[in-house]
Amino acid sequence: MSTVVEHVACPFCGCLCDDIAVEVEGARIVKVKRACSSGQGIFMDYDPRPRRPLVRGEEVEWDAAVAAAADILRAADSPLIYGLSSSASEAQRKAVELADRIGAIVDSTSSVCHGPTGLAMQAVGEPTCTLGEVRDRADLLVFWGCNPDQSHLRHFARYSLNAKGALTPNGRADRTMYVVDVRETGTAKKADRFLQIDPGCDYEVLSTLRLLVQGGEPEGETVGGVPVADLRGLVERLKSCRYGLFFMGMGLTMTAARQLNVAELFTLVAELNEYAKCSVIPMRGHGNVTGADQVLTWTSGYPFAVSYARGYPQFSPGEFTAVDMLARRAADAAVILASDPGAHFPRPAAAHLERIPTIVLDHGPSVTASHATVLFPTAAYGVDAAGTAYRMDNVPIPLSQVIETGRPTDEEILGRLIEAVRT
Repeated sequence: MSTVVEHVACPFCGCLCDDIAVEVEGARIVKVKRACSSGQGIFMDYDPRPRRPLVRGEEVEWDAAVAAAADILRAADSPLIYGLSSSASEAQRKAVELADRIGAIVDSTSSVCHGPTGLAMQAVGEPTCTLGEVRDRADLLVFWGCNPDQSHLRHFARYSLNAKGALTPNGRADRTMYVVDVRETGTAKKADRFLQIDPGCDYEVLSTLRLLVQGGEPEGETVGGVPVADLRGLVERLKSCRYGLFFMGMGLTMTAARQLNVAELFTLVAELNEYAKCSVIPMRGHGNVTGADQVLTWTSGYPFAVSYARGYPQFSPGEFTAVDMLARRAADAAVILASDPGAHFPRPAAAHLERIPTIVLDHGPSVTASHATVLFPTAAYGVDAAGTAYRMDNVPIPLSQVIETGRPTDEEILGRLIEAVRT
């Protein structure tokens, strides 16, 4: 006999859609309603069979795996803890505690996506809001360097373009949408206006928008490949809107100027508030990458790339970020939590990760897990484990346990490692 679990939050991306219905028979998920195709995969493709941990490819008992992992960490001079963003905040706190205990460096996937956003926030602040405010109030949307049509499949329907709210009862008909990007994407095809900029010219275009907001007049007829007349039209629309919202993606953070791009956008949005209400929300990818930034900041004072090697937290992007640590062979052991750097890091970093002893906590197979010295097959938060995740707008969302598998959580395994390295 099946049961239906309502109001389930999907842990796939930063939208954390919490209106999912999951039908369960025993320990198997048989049907999922309202989830996008990515969310369907999270639930329907999950293998609920219990698995035993592996040490150097051999199945062992959990106590033996914990002991082997503790031996690796005690012997390491410069251990690295990386990932966090697809785990729950409860486990993220344990990861930071472990880093503090063993003098490790702890970094999240923010360092390879929205790390520059964190740096910009530290420099100039972030004029932001919640997705609920966007749904209820925003009549002007600007998507810059992101493509939610492909990356966040229910964003338009639940929170932005098509969502119906208190002051936007007609959804799409109540909104104007701009897209700024270097190519025409699926998102751009849905826009009222698409401004195609030259690659690497985001900073120039943003600076020109600030100049136009302040009443200045730029030289020339185009900036970064965009006609000045089009930029002037965007500024006029921003100044006259009820509520303007910028959604920004890795098109700003992972191109030339990086955090300077983001700082310029944040400053532009702050200056626009002299004329109309405007806010900005970064389009975060992993389900709890926002939570990783939150937890690291609560516990260390910094959002990513934190070293506890001297007994207190130090922050140094470019030095303590995982890619840099591995590429220059500075790490001699690694704990990888719910991520797959072996598949996504640059080759020099991924190659060094294969050379050093690694401890992997993950609920499914991955390239990194296939090379792990110690592999803990843990539960998936939001599927067979409950926890907390932070939506892209920094709102905490509870993750449900919809099936029971008996697998330990990341939090439990990290807690056991903390106790084991004390002895």
